Amino acid sequence: MSITRFAHDRRGRGAAGFGLAVLGSAMFGTSGVFADALMATGWTPGALVTFRIAIAALVLTPFALFSLRGRMRLLRTALGEVVAFGAVAVAGCQLFFFNAVERLDVGVALLLEYGGILLVVAWAWLRHGQRPRRLTVAGGAAALGGLVLVLDPAGGGLDPIGVLWGILAGTGLAVYFVMASRGEGALPPIALAWAGMVVGALGLAVFDVTGLLPFRTSTADVTLLDRQLPWPVPIAGLAVIAAALAYATSIAATRLLGARVASFTGLLEVLFAVLFAWLALGQRPGAWQLAGGVVVLAGIALVRADDDREVHPDEGVRQAVPLGEAGIVDRLELADEALLDPEDRIGVQVGRPGDEHVRGEGAHAGR
Repeated sequence: MSITRFAHDRRGRGAAGFGLAVLGSAMFGTSGVFADALMATGWTPGALVTFRIAIAALVLTPFALFSLRGRMRLLRTALGEVVAFGAVAVAGCQLFFFNAVERLDVGVALLLEYGGILLVVAWAWLRHGQRPRRLTVAGGAAALGGLVLVLDPAGGGLDPIGVLWGILAGTGLAVYFVMASRGEGALPPIALAWAGMVVGALGLAVFDVTGLLPFRTSTADVTLLDRQLPWPVPIAGLAVIAAALAYATSIAATRLLGARVASFTGLLEVLFAVLFAWLALGQRPGAWQLAGGVVVLAGIALVRADDDREVHPDEGVRQAVPLGEAGIVDRLELADEALLDPEDRIGVQVGRPGDEHVRGEGAHAGR
C-alpha cells in the first residue's frame, strides 16, 4: 500500500471524473446538430425536447431499475429531490432556454445559461464555506471571457423578458450541477438521470398540452452529413446520445469532480457543439471563435488545478509519517482512517493544517 494512496485516489477520481465530464460534454454537444436538422423540417423546440427526454427515460428504464435492485427505498427517500431535479434541472432548464432563444440570439441565451456556473461557485461559498480563491476566479473569468468570443453575442438585442428566461435557464443549470454532485446516500447516477427524465417528460407533456410549448412534428427526411436520412435517426441520436448517455455520464462525472469543477468543465459542451456544427453542417468557426475555445480550455484548467490543491476543512491534511511500534506516532495512536504500510512502517496521519502533531513531507489534500 503506497503512502501516497490518498493523493493517488483523489487524482484518480479527478482524472476519471474529468474524462467522464469531457465525454458527457461531447455527447451533449451533439444535440445542436440533431436538433437543427429536425427543426429545418418543421419540428418545434418543444416537440424536440419532449421526444428527447421521454425516449431517453424509456431507454434508461431497465438500467436504472437494475441499479436500484434491492435499494428501491433510495428512490422513495429521494422522491422530493427527484421531483425538483426533473422539474427544474431537466424540464425547466430546457423550457427556460428555448423561451430565451425565442427572444434573444442563441449566443446571448447560451451566455446567460452558462452564467449559472457563477451561481454554483456562490452556492459552494455560502453553503459550504468554499470561498473561491484567486486561481478559481482567474479561471472562471478566463472561461467566461473565452465563451464570449466563441458565441459572439455582440450582434444580438437584449429583450428584457428574454434575459429573464436566460437567467432562469442559468438557475436551472446551477441546480443541475449542485443536485447531481450529491454522492453519499444518493441515487446511483443512472437512476437519478432516469428518474429526473421521467419527471421532466411528464412536466414537458403538461407544457405541450397547455400550449406553453408549441408542439409540432414532421415525418420528412432530414439532411445530416450531406445525406438524406429518415427522421427517426436524428431523434434517436438526440434521445440516446445527447440525453440518456449524456445525462448519466455527466451526473457520474459531477459526483467525482464536485459541482464547481464539473460546471466549468461543462463549458466544453459549447466547444463540442461548434466543432460538430462545423463537421456536420459546414458551419466553420472563425479565428476569434477558435481563440476563444483555447481561452475556455485554459480557464477550465486553472479551475481544476485550483481544486487539486485545495484543502477541505472537514478532512484536513493527510501526510506521510514514520510509524513507531503498534502504529504509534509521537505517543499518539493513529486515527482509524489512517493507512498503514506494514512493510515500510509508514502511515498517513490525518490532522488539520497547523496541528503540531502532523509532520513529515509530502502533504496531500483530501476531498
